[in-house]
Amino acid sequence: MSHHVGSRVVVASLAAALAACSNGGGDKPGRSSSDPAAPGPMMTMGSGSSSTALGRATFADPDNQTFDLKRITGDWQMQIKSKPAFDIAVQSIVFQPGAQSGWHSHPGPVFIEVVSGTMTFYESTDPTCTPIVKKAGEGYLDAGVHPHIARNETLLPATNVVTYFAPPGAALKIDAPNPGNCPF
Repeated sequence: MSHHVGSRVVVASLAAALAACSNGGGDKPGRSSSDPAAPGPMMTMGSGSSSTALGRATFADPDNQTFDLKRITGDWQMQIKSKPAFDIAVQSIVFQPGAQSGWHSHPGPVFIEVVSGTMTFYESTDPTCTPIVKKAGEGYLDAGVHPHIARNETLLPATNVVTYFAPPGAALKIDAPNPGNCPF
């Protein structure tokens, strides 16, 4: 693929960016809060959301095992590097009032764009459980390093467009146990 076409696809995918997290490719084994007899740690399952996969594709440079795309426009710069390849997957996720994603992480960075409504995100590493509130037109970047949860704490539905960067074929969402730092 030429870097010109690849950059348009990557920029379009990034522009479409993301939101809370649905099960876009499978979860690690474990037990959910609705199945206490299953083996493994107690996972927190999402509820009240529905997702639509918009697409998933693998990006690789057949001439080089290291994918390296750099774009400079005036003072703005962007670079994406990967070895040897990566997938970009895009979903639309609708969270009904009171819906939540369950605690989870990702194998790579996730760009979340709130396109309508308001979403609240919490990080497992924050001992104070400080809400990160994002409204329509705002984005949230999850590096995918530690578990987090996305919640619609309003009385209106919220819609997110989520763009995942992941190793080729990897599960997009990895369920996690409740870290215990938040009262819910």
